Amino acid sequence: MPLDIVTVPCLEDNYAYLVNGPDGVAVIDAPEAAPIIAALDARGWIPGVIMITHHHWDHVQAIDELKQKYGCMVMGPEAEKDKLPPMDHYLAAGQTGGSGDGAMEVIPVPGHTLGHIAYHYPQARALFTADSLMALGCGRLFEGTPDMMWDSLSRLATLPGDTMVYSGHEYTASNAKFALSIDPENPDLISRVQDITAARAAGHPTAQVPLSLELATNPFLRASDPGLKRHLGMEDASDAAVFTEIRARKDRF
Repeated sequence: MPLDIVTVPCLEDNYAYLVNGPDGVAVIDAPEAAPIIAALDARGWIPGVIMITHHHWDHVQAIDELKQKYGCMVMGPEAEKDKLPPMDHYLAAGQTGGSGDGAMEVIPVPGHTLGHIAYHYPQARALFTADSLMALGCGRLFEGTPDMMWDSLSRLATLPGDTMVYSGHEYTASNAKFALSIDPENPDLISRVQDITAARAAGHPTAQVPLSLELATNPFLRASDPGLKRHLGMEDASDAAVFTEIRARKDRF
């Protein structure tokens, strides 16, 4: 049974995801109860589990209401146990579960927060990254270091290019403006920005994209690119140092 993945806009610019597969229905992150309930009820789905990526309020605040309504379990990163609401199960790096296309593995992606995790479904080619790798961006470093985030993103970058990345916020248009300031001659980026503008004008989400497109256009994944290094005047710098500079520029942008 292939995964049926539903994108649910929440709050001002958050996303939750519904994942229906051979092991049942999961809700990935819980920003706002009402739209998640509406999306579930419209499909007649009953979630068996809520899977949390990190402790920030805009990813956890609907847990209690959803659990009360559906009686589902809640799972989240063990590394953030002291910062999360009570969980039924805590997930460690490398932990796996599920079957078939629903087989999932936990990937640690510290940087935005120290215990942030991503949920990877290798057979289904799906990756839920929340505020680690984002469409044309990466999460702000509230707790981790640039080296930590660069390591996290570098590991995600090794996954198959046809993996669909589902990130946690609709930040793509603003990220695109910054990306053009860093990588202005990238034809793939220029084309993508045009597509993003059209999609947003039509009210469509843009934070769900193939990893191959991110690798070609996201400056935070392209710190090793000679042309980008040249544009920054950092031809001889390490990839990690270039990433650090890009992140610092985005913070000031």
